Amino acid sequence: MGFGSYDESEQKDQNVETDDSEAVNVHEKDHDGDVNFEFDDEETLIDRLGEMKDDDEE
Repeated sequence: MGFGSYDESEQKDQNVETDDSEAVNVHEKDHDGDVNFEFDDEETLIDRLGEMKDDDEE
């Protein structure tokens, strides 16, 4: 066999024992709620962003 080749028969029936007790639960902190914004219009939001940028420059 050449470099990078593999025998497909070796790929069959691979049994791997795994321990899921320490696995990461990606759904542990799912949230099915609403998102609310305290700004009613885009201009107010853009103005606030400008103020925040000015504060960072100081």
